[in-house]
Amino acid sequence: MKKFLLAAATLITPFATALASDDALLTEARKVATTLPPRLIVALQDEIKKSGPEGAIPVCKDMAPKMAGEISQQTGWKIKRVSLKARNDARAIPDAWEQAALEDFDKRAAAGESPAKLEKGERIGSEYRFVKALPVQALCLSCHGPAEQLSPAIKAALGQNYPNDRATGYSEGQIRGVISVRKAL
Repeated sequence: MKKFLLAAATLITPFATALASDDALLTEARKVATTLPPRLIVALQDEIKKSGPEGAIPVCKDMAPKMAGEISQQTGWKIKRVSLKARNDARAIPDAWEQAALEDFDKRAAAGESPAKLEKGERIGSEYRFVKALPVQALCLSCHGPAEQLSPAIKAALGQNYPNDRATGYSEGQIRGVISVRKAL
């Protein structure tokens, strides 16, 4: 009996350790992913007060990637925003894993799940990946709302900054994209 228990413990211990490790990675990834959105919202609100919604476009275009880079340097996690309807083809196109998560999130949201609670984390090969849905907030609609409701100034600024823009037509609460984080193990 002792041999059996010892053998069972030898087999179970690595699995228990991996599960605990994955729980810690999920907690860490969630913390990293939730760092960028509040900072971005504050910067957007400040710039909208100064120069209007069209003046805030550089916050998403230029400041958000810089903020993500700073967070990556501080945490060791790579962080970015991706979407099925990308505004910036150079930075926001999802890879296959992110695309599958985004499509799953859209289905789950359509079935009634809260977009704000949608997330996925898992170990893939030699890295840990995590995505968290980014629901559209009222603040976002000036630039991401229905195209026919965008102001002429917003349309002009979007056309200048994002000639291949596909990121309009959203309503509040829809999934705009995800914050994606990954870390080599």
